[in-house]
Amino acid sequence: MQNPDVFSGTCTIRFLSRHGQFREAFALYVQMRRSGLCLSTFAVSSALKACARIVNKMGGMSIHAQVHKYGFCGVVYVQTALVDFYSKLGNMETARKVFDDMVEKNVVSWNSILFGYLKSGDLALAESVFDQMPKKDVISWNSMISGYGRARNMEQACSLFRQMPERNSASWNAMISGYVDCGKIELARTFFEAMPQRNNISVITMISGYSKCGDVDSACKLFDQMGEKDLFLFNAMIACYAQNSRPKEAFQLFNKMLQPNVNIQPDKMTLASVLSACSQLGDLGFGTWIESYMNQLGISMDDHLATALIDLYAKCGSIDKAYELFHGLQKKDLVAYTAMILGCGINGRANDAIKLFEEMMDAQIYPNLVTFTGLLTAYNHVGLVEEGYQCFTSMRKHGLLPSADHYGIMVDLLGRAGRLEEAYELIKSMPMQPHAGVWGALLLACRVHNNVEFGEIAAKHCFELEPDTSGYCSLLANIYASVGRYPSWCRPCWMMSKVNLLENVQSFFFFEFQNKFYCFWEGQ
Repeated sequence: MQNPDVFSGTCTIRFLSRHGQFREAFALYVQMRRSGLCLSTFAVSSALKACARIVNKMGGMSIHAQVHKYGFCGVVYVQTALVDFYSKLGNMETARKVFDDMVEKNVVSWNSILFGYLKSGDLALAESVFDQMPKKDVISWNSMISGYGRARNMEQACSLFRQMPERNSASWNAMISGYVDCGKIELARTFFEAMPQRNNISVITMISGYSKCGDVDSACKLFDQMGEKDLFLFNAMIACYAQNSRPKEAFQLFNKMLQPNVNIQPDKMTLASVLSACSQLGDLGFGTWIESYMNQLGISMDDHLATALIDLYAKCGSIDKAYELFHGLQKKDLVAYTAMILGCGINGRANDAIKLFEEMMDAQIYPNLVTFTGLLTAYNHVGLVEEGYQCFTSMRKHGLLPSADHYGIMVDLLGRAGRLEEAYELIKSMPMQPHAGVWGALLLACRVHNNVEFGEIAAKHCFELEPDTSGYCSLLANIYASVGRYPSWCRPCWMMSKVNLLENVQSFFFFEFQNKFYCFWEGQ
């Protein structure tokens, strides 16, 4: 007869593992082992499952040693748990060895090794396993479809989907997710509409897809169509607003979920998105409230939330506070370094930005486009032209193509230094169409250095790209005024008394430029 303590402990470990309390399950397993209790195969397999989910490498390997000690090597569900553990760990050599040693293999064992190869990105071996499987269930088919989706091979994914003997919601979601990852949002929507029964995961995947392609209105419409909304739906929509530079709507939706008639308590993902919105608005006060709200709810600070706060504090000028959080991170990743570098750049702390960049490279964390935006901004703030140029040209060495915004920063840097011809030549060399910000940077530099020649060229492009922006007209007029070139066709507007557009206007002029008429005014 089994020891009651062993039976009770085994049942508890299995219960905890099945309900996602993996750390508690493993802790109880260790406690029972230290008590000298002889554990059952069910306790061992449940503890292995827990180690796989929390990626407890040492814990799982110690259990593997105990499997040999207790003679459990021939038990199919213990071996399956070992295959699952090593697969999730990414150790496919050991996973395959355990799998090949299994005398009896069930569909769960096959699915575990299939999942391992797909996770490690070895699609060829995954295909081989899938073809060899004596019996496939819906999980096998879904895993393979998801694998093709991640590999951007939606033609093959679609072919498998059509062959499936049975489908569930996860099958449809795998197709939707695959098309979203490929940027084919219309095809994703086609599968979404064809689903026999949609769930929140389907809607969240679509909202994420619309967010990636910048179609916030379609995401919002889909969100509004949902009757009962849970935390995950709110998180998806708030993140969509924050990621697409619509911070006010992110705040409004956040406030809505806190209302008594909704009353959904936010989690770490919610707060991270709201903090991103705070950063975009430069609202340090609201960000500070979020930090105290976290303490009130008992939400612990993790690296993800800390990075969001670093970004907020850095952009709002509280660099010392940002540094304090940055140094407290357990693991500094690309996002954290980039937030600090960008913050230092905005606040003119070029040396700090350069030091952080070098530290990041030493840690073999490779920069992205935003990292270089921060670094170039830092050089620009302190006028380090040559260093900025070297930084700009080094982007290609990192496999990155400068965006129009990077060109805009360089034009501003060269222009401020009076190197207007170089700035103009750089614009002409751009592989993409310069936007108004690039030409505006040149126009502003021409105003600083009173250069009419390049000022007229820059103004022409600014007028064409943003005809409704009056600031460009004022800059050009001021360039003319600085060199005493008020031509005969630029005169005080005699209609001023009739139009009466603005108050406190000292002078009001209109002039013709490039066969178009423009007006500008100077206020008190």
